Amino acid sequence: MASRFNPYTINKQPHSFSLGTTPNIKDIVVGRCYNYMTLINPGTRYECEDIWTHFEDAVFRQPSCNVTVEDYRQMFHSMTQNQPCHRSLFWSKTRPLMHSYAAVMKHLWTLEDTLAGYMFNDLIWCRQQEDADFDFSACPEWSACPNHPVYSLWRQASQNFAEMACGNVTVLLNGSISNAFNRRSMFGTVELDSLDPQRVDYVNIQVVASLGGPQIEACGQGSVVDLIRILQTRGFLWTCTDNDQYIVSFLFKTVEWELGCCFV
Repeated sequence: MASRFNPYTINKQPHSFSLGTTPNIKDIVVGRCYNYMTLINPGTRYECEDIWTHFEDAVFRQPSCNVTVEDYRQMFHSMTQNQPCHRSLFWSKTRPLMHSYAAVMKHLWTLEDTLAGYMFNDLIWCRQQEDADFDFSACPEWSACPNHPVYSLWRQASQNFAEMACGNVTVLLNGSISNAFNRRSMFGTVELDSLDPQRVDYVNIQVVASLGGPQIEACGQGSVVDLIRILQTRGFLWTCTDNDQYIVSFLFKTVEWELGCCFV
């Protein structure tokens, strides 16, 4: 899924810094917006320049470590969209597999298939400390502050994606690691809590181990049991499958799938 991080691993030391804002970010974001309307989701219509203006306003309104989800509210209001039922795919620590799987299972709909997810995927941004402009030299590490401008946008995008999910939804988990379901991940902290049992018919959990790797967690063991318990408590109907044969056969056909390469 898009670039997302753990909001609970906050560094209490003075801010550390990483790469600066992605070069040519305006051209990339606005260009992706037009590309989305033309090629990705034809028939949709958005005011791309207005979305960019609202994005800039949100980023420049506060210091980089104080940009909240509320600051992005106007931007998200200008890019609302309908989400198809029975197609939502959520994931945790299975990003490359998720992308490959979704590319084959074209009916599935991930966060990156939404306008916000498509426009801002894998980008970095922050404002200068003194001036209302982007800082292209260095941005705070994502774990350095609780209201990082990138994290806040993805938190709101993830919440919107989960709130709109309907019908049967799929959750893809990595069975080759401990804590396949991490309550502190974006899925565990935002998306799971935002799913609506009145809109979602079934939550279908797929636990997949890497080829040749260990099966550390499964539907009946480890953190997956915690996920199922939460779903039951909230009134969701659910299914859980270990190493679904269709997914496994797909993995064997995927050249880049090697032990340990595809669960991040």
